Amino acid sequence: TTAPVYDHEGNLAAALDVSSCRSDLTEGFVQLIAVAVGDAARRIEAENFRMVYSNARILLAPVAERGAGAFIAVDADDLVVGATRSARLALGITREALAKGLLAADLLGDAAKTSEDLDDAERGVVQRAIARTGGNVSAAAQNLGISRATLHRKLARFGIHRTH
Repeated sequence: TTAPVYDHEGNLAAALDVSSCRSDLTEGFVQLIAVAVGDAARRIEAENFRMVYSNARILLAPVAERGAGAFIAVDADDLVVGATRSARLALGITREALAKGLLAADLLGDAAKTSEDLDDAERGVVQRAIARTGGNVSAAAQNLGISRATLHRKLARFGIHRTH
C-alpha cells in the first residue's frame, strides 16, 4: 500500500509505503492499512504546509471530499499565498494565479467582500483596533496613530459602538 505525499506547492515529494509478505493478510486488513497510510500522508502534507506558511492564516477550502487536506494560506492582506494540491485541484488554483495575486474572498465566493470599498476597509481597521484593545479608545487611537477625537469621529461615522 502506497500513498503519495505532496509538498506545499502540490509537487510530489515522497511516498509512504507499507508492505507485507504475510500470507494470512486479508483484503479487509489491506484496505484498513490503505486508509491509515493515506491519512498519514495527508497529515504529513498538512504539517509541512503549516510550517512553510507559519506566518499566514491557514483556511480549510470548501471541497466535496472531507479530509482531503485542501488548505489555503492567506496573508494579512487577504491574498492567497499558498494552496495544497487538493485545494489547487478543487478550486482551480494555478501557480500563475498565485503569482498575480488571488484574493481569498474571490476564491471562496464571499460576495460581501468582493465589493469592498475604502470605507469598508477603514471600518474593518477601526473595528479590529477597538477589539484588540478591549474597547479602550485611547489605546486604539494610539495604535492607529490618530487622535482620540479622530477615532471618536470615525466610530460615529461607521456606527461602531464600543462594548466598554
